[in-house]
Order: sequence, then structure tokens, then C-alpha cells
Amino acid sequence: MLLAFLASHAPAPAQSDLPGVWRGSPPEESPPPPRGAIHLPDLGDAAQADLGPIQERRLGEAIMREVRRDPAYFDDAELTDYVNALGYRLVAASDDSRQAFDFFLVKDSMVNAFALPGGFIGIHTGLILASDTESELASVMAHEIAHVTQRHIARMLAQQKQTQLLSIAALVFGILAARSNPDIAGAAIAGSQAATVQSMLNFTREHEREADRVGIQILDGAGYDVQAMPLFFEKLQRATRIYESGAPSSSYLRTHPFSFERMADLQSRAHAMRYRQVPDSREYQLARAKVRALTDAPRDAVAYFENLLQERRFGSEWAARYGLAAALLAAKDPARARKEIDALRKSGPAHPMIETLAGQVLLAGGDAAGALRLYRDALRQYPTHRALIYDYADALLRTGDADAALKVAQERLQVAPNDYRGYLLQGRAYAALNRTMLAHQSRAEALVRVGNLRGAVEQLQIAVKAGDGTFHELSSAEARLRELRRALDEQRKEQQGR
Repeated sequence: MLLAFLASHAPAPAQSDLPGVWRGSPPEESPPPPRGAIHLPDLGDAAQADLGPIQERRLGEAIMREVRRDPAYFDDAELTDYVNALGYRLVAASDDSRQAFDFFLVKDSMVNAFALPGGFIGIHTGLILASDTESELASVMAHEIAHVTQRHIARMLAQQKQTQLLSIAALVFGILAARSNPDIAGAAIAGSQAATVQSMLNFTREHEREADRVGIQILDGAGYDVQAMPLFFEKLQRATRIYESGAPSSSYLRTHPFSFERMADLQSRAHAMRYRQVPDSREYQLARAKVRALTDAPRDAVAYFENLLQERRFGSEWAARYGLAAALLAAKDPARARKEIDALRKSGPAHPMIETLAGQVLLAGGDAAGALRLYRDALRQYPTHRALIYDYADALLRTGDADAALKVAQERLQVAPNDYRGYLLQGRAYAALNRTMLAHQSRAEALVRVGNLRGAVEQLQIAVKAGDGTFHELSSAEARLRELRRALDEQRKEQQGR
């Protein structure tokens, strides 16, 4: 849940300026707001009525703007697409599939997941690694989805006044500003009256039982093994006891109170449902291997997958070889990674994640021409795979073919007009073509898509002064600037409670 995430995410004090959502921020991008500048939208007197879905979503979006600035926010296209595909399979089996959901990853070894207001659900990479089956991972996600569909967060927040909602925002910022230092995190919590916030955000035992009941129904409706829910929670209970004795492990059950009665009820419900054996999807197998390769120290990850393959302790040789190739790439050994890719192709079926990795290996080994051929062939077979599209456009830019990169980015934006990374790629292509106005305008649209209206206005102000646009392009940029200024003014008024 929310406070669980906050309390386990305290950035080092040396990181005084939180990075933006981009990796390698463009120099023209606006800086993050000063500390203490976080505001939630004006939700009226929350003590008088329940928060409506629109208000709750706006609250979640305000929190997400800050979450995206945290270094732990893990914006990997393939892994994000996987957890969203899994999440929406579960959502489709719920009673409230009209609710908007967004699933995102947090790069953290702690075993945890949490729900934010408005259907934003965070999943720690540690949870993916702790799961032994896709049904186990899905069981935790189903439980968090149930917290949202049963409006547990909204019910708790609706009991508090607006000033207490604002204290949540201060707490969000305080803890995001002190990552990985528990002492500083504790001080930030204390300084933000954490006792009040904790009592407000802790799910009650009644909420937890309801999330168990609804979550296991969602799990069953989505076609997963319902036995996985009590089994995985029992595993987490054991891990939590180990944690309390001194070894780091799970924080999930410390923030989702679990009791003997809850376990007995879960087991009873699972036994009353039909048993089914559910094989793990290929996407789960590859995603789990990729998480290991990208989150462990590179040499440790290489040793881990080498041991799996040598001792044949894997559930899937195909996924283990993929993990080894990804770990070798992270360890800057593209020659060995390329050999593992060849072995991987022989040990299992084709998959777009393998093609993405193969292209990255070729680029790292200096074979840009080979990588471009691979991307072109792979995109004919997997035309909607985001990571392939992004990597292909990036490779074209690296090799000086900005016109082709621009075409790739624009084709992506025709299909997905809210893809901020598509706008970033378009902006890079325009910059490489010395089309300064359009480059800044593209960056502005990217910033709009992640909720940074102030940065978007600044980018458009630069764009209209660039002096290299046509009359039509300049008129369009000026009209968009006026529109965003009005939206920014409205946002400021909301934040000030006017």
C-alpha cells in the first residue's frame, strides 16, 4: 500500500535534485519543482462526502508525478507491458472492469506491492523474483486490484479533511527525497505527522479480508491457480519472520496485516474452488529472468544463470539462457552474449523480447548494420512491440539516419498518441535535423503526457522563439502554448484551493 512504498523508498540525501522521468534528460527540460512544492489537487471538503472516481484519479495522478521522479521508478518498456497485460487480464475478471488501472514497476528488492488512489498499482521487482509461478505473482496483484475496486483507499481518504490529504503530499515528497536511508526516512515520516497518516492509510482487517475474498475470485475468474494465493502469503509470512530476526526480505505482510484467521479463511476459500494447473506464460518466464539480469550486480547475475544452466536447476532452459544473455550484456561482454543468443534461438520458440535483446547485443558489439537489419526484420513480425520500436529509432539516430528515425517515431505516435517516449524520439530526430522549434514542441508534448505542465509551457516558449518554423507550425505552437498556459493556471488554482 501507499505508506509501505513510501517508507521503503528514501533517496540518498546527496541526490538533492530528483531526476525527471527521462533517462539522460535533455538540457532544455525544466528542472523538478523545489522541495516542499508538491500539492494535491483541490478535492473540496473530503470529510463531507466520499471521493468520487474522478477526484480519486486526480489524486493518484498528482502522487504519480512525484513517483516518476524517483530513481526507483523502473520504466522498462517490456517489463511494464508485461505487468500491465497481466494486470488487465485480472481486471477483466473483476466486477468493476471500467475502472482505469495503471501498473508500474519499482526497482526494489523488497517483496512488496501497493495501491495508490485512482487505480495506480506499483509492483516491486523483488515481488517478481520472490514468486515461483505466475499465479503467485497474479495473486498479490489481484489482492491490490480488489483494494481499488472495493474503494478501500477512497473510503479511508474520504474520512479525512483536505489538510490531512495535503500532509500525504508532504510525506510523499519527504520520503522520495531521502531514498535508501531509513534513519532519514524515519525523520521525514515523523516530521509529517506519520502517526496520523499511518492510521489513515493502513488497511483495516475488514478491508484485508474483503480484498482476500474479492481477490481470489478475480484470480479464479482470470484462469489462475487459486491455491497460489494462500501458498504465497504463507511463504511471505515465513519471509517476514526471517526479516524480523535480522535478514532483509518481505515488507508486504508488515503493511497488510495477516492473521491466522485470514490464512484459514483464504485456505478454505481456495479449497472450495476448482483446482487447476496453470503453466507459466513465456512472458512471465522471460520477465522474471530479465528482472534478475537487470537488478542484480552484473557479475552476480551472470554467475546465477551459469549455475542454473550447469546444474540444470531451471524451470525453463530457454528463459535461463535469455537471462544469461541479458546478464552478459549488462556485464559488458557482448561477444559471449551473442553466443548465448544463438543458443537461445535453438532452445526455444521465437519471441520479441529475444529480438530486442539480440539487437542490443549487436549494437554493443559494434555491429550497427546488423542490428538495423535485425530490427527491420523483427518489426515485420512484431510491429507493435514497444521496445523494438524504441530501440530501432534509437539505433537509427545513433547511425545518423534521423529522417528514418523520425518516420518510426511518427508512425508510433499515430498508433499511440499518448506515448511520451514516442514524442521524445520525435524530438531527438527533429533536433538531429536542426528543426529546433519542432524539437522543443515534441519535448513539450512528452512532458504533457507525464503531467509536467510547467515544463511543457517552458519548452513551448523556447519553441516559439526558435525562429525556424513555418507560419503554420508557429501558429500551431502558439495556440498550444495558450492552451497549456490556461491548463497550468487551472492546475495552480486547484493546488491553492481557490
